Amino acid sequence: MSLARQQREQHVAAPAKPFDVDAEIAALEPGERDAAREFLATHAPGTGAPLAIVIPAYNEEPTVAEVIAEIPGEAAGLATEVIVVVDGSKDATAAEARKAGALVCDVPVNRGQGAALRLGYWLARARGSRIIATIDADGQYEPEELGRVVQPILDNRADFVSGSRRLGAELTTDKVRHLGVLVFGALISVIVRHRITDPACGIRAMRSEVTGAVTLEQRQYQASELMISAALNGYRLGEVPTTMRDRGKHATSTKKGGNFGYGVRFARAAIHTWRRDRNAARNRLRPEKIQRS
Repeated sequence: MSLARQQREQHVAAPAKPFDVDAEIAALEPGERDAAREFLATHAPGTGAPLAIVIPAYNEEPTVAEVIAEIPGEAAGLATEVIVVVDGSKDATAAEARKAGALVCDVPVNRGQGAALRLGYWLARARGSRIIATIDADGQYEPEELGRVVQPILDNRADFVSGSRRLGAELTTDKVRHLGVLVFGALISVIVRHRITDPACGIRAMRSEVTGAVTLEQRQYQASELMISAALNGYRLGEVPTTMRDRGKHATSTKKGGNFGYGVRFARAAIHTWRRDRNAARNRLRPEKIQRS
């Protein structure tokens, strides 16, 4: 291992506090406990890579293995491991993910992307990862860009970093979704009092303690909840340019529903989070301005 890599891993190596597995499992939802216990029996707590890539997956058999295969063994100089949370899939998503080399937690009941991510964050913290990144299982994001979202955290310029298709490239063809990014970016910019260009990008990274410190309730529309809650609780946000590809012909259909319904639910989650967490903002110093690279 090179000296530079050793220094980077030491920067994020020591856990903030011991992870009490039994107590933490007891605090999980009943439907998650057996799957989490089985996962940790196979993949022991405290033995994970410093950077965990969490992928929520629901019926993503056609694409999940390809996404996993594209994830680099190192990102921003940190060794990576891939944790796939299979959220009640009815197809061979779990088998394909395992064959591709991921650590798989197979939950038998579908609960939503937000719930799957919340469990994935828990598993990454249990494994001892100091930075957690996420990417979707449908192949719309570029795994090689994971290092780009991690780097500002290693440079101590941010605690939570989101990719931005507006700062980078948007290769999708849905004009309504593009408009939604503009509208909700403006909404969340007002809520957190800093400009956000892309509030719903599926590729992001954060210090692992962020995921344990903020309240995560949303079972589906968790992107806005995590970003808003992190900002209102004083964590430094960052954005970097990333690429969003169009959904491939072999990918499964979107799970988010129609554009109007998605927009309503996304807005509801954002406003609920602001109402719930705004007192945290009143009781602390304002965070530093959002960093952009």
